[in-house]
Amino acid sequence: MILRLFLLLVAIVAVGAGLAFADYSAFLKKELTIPDAPATFTIEKGWSGKRVSQELVKRDILDKPWWLDIYARAEGLAGSIKTGQYTLTNGMTPPELMALFQTGQTLEYPFTIIEGSTFRQLLDKLATAERLKQTDQPLDEEALMTALGKPGVHPEGQFFADTYLSPNMTLTTDVLARASRLLDTVLAEEWENRQPDLPLANAYEALILASIVEKETAVAAERPLIAGVFLSRLIKKMRLQTDPTVIYGMGESFDGNIRRRDLTTDTPYNTYTRGGLPPTPIALVGREAIHAVLNPQATDALYFVSRGDGTHQFSKTLEEHNAAVAKYQLNKR
Repeated sequence: MILRLFLLLVAIVAVGAGLAFADYSAFLKKELTIPDAPATFTIEKGWSGKRVSQELVKRDILDKPWWLDIYARAEGLAGSIKTGQYTLTNGMTPPELMALFQTGQTLEYPFTIIEGSTFRQLLDKLATAERLKQTDQPLDEEALMTALGKPGVHPEGQFFADTYLSPNMTLTTDVLARASRLLDTVLAEEWENRQPDLPLANAYEALILASIVEKETAVAAERPLIAGVFLSRLIKKMRLQTDPTVIYGMGESFDGNIRRRDLTTDTPYNTYTRGGLPPTPIALVGREAIHAVLNPQATDALYFVSRGDGTHQFSKTLEEHNAAVAKYQLNKR
């Protein structure tokens, strides 16, 4: 009698185990239905594998969370789930879901540093970026540059103008660090491959001039020619006489108009009153401006003036330049 009961219990356990294994196997093969697919699923920092399963149930993505927990423990995956935002699509199986959570291939969001913008404008844009996280204690300029390994360096121009992809809630300082490193890399590459005999003492001077070229034109084809004009003026010991440097030196007092008195009011950035380059860059630059300065177009032109359509009229002599100013500027006033 006892033997029969034992055998019956064994049979029941075996059947139960078989059914459980069949259910487990079916669960692993089941293609999940994702509400509102493709959908974003966020794993917060500190979540355990069990917490992830519970959240998937809340989102109506999973109906048997215990099987996912068992699978994760059996495969040694529970402790290697990475935080971030993931895109879930219909047809994924639970193992594919767990594999996704191991990769760390989270959603990334773009943040663009615009060519020709200033460091102050960059900070303002970072402060309103919805997908980026501000530091608990905002760093002042000096502390920021020290944290980036550039103590004592003026922040203007030190961040490469490009688009950066980052996971949700990336620290703004992490974006700045990437932009700073990329600027160093690009500047070093371009300086290494520069034309010979340029009137520039070092890569920083090239960066300063690149920022001026960046502010003078948004027309890519003109950058090497404008760079050539400025480099020719430096060789001839002529003042650069470029309005963007004056405007930068005016700071917050600039109201959108530049007047004759502004051109004669001396500041460290006024290239009408001072020779050579200004002390720092005046804007953030991309590779094209740096490349143009270090690989300028040969030209006899020493002057240029805006035509009012985004392009410029170039002149070899002051007489030609004055005529161009009269044609494109004075007649429009």
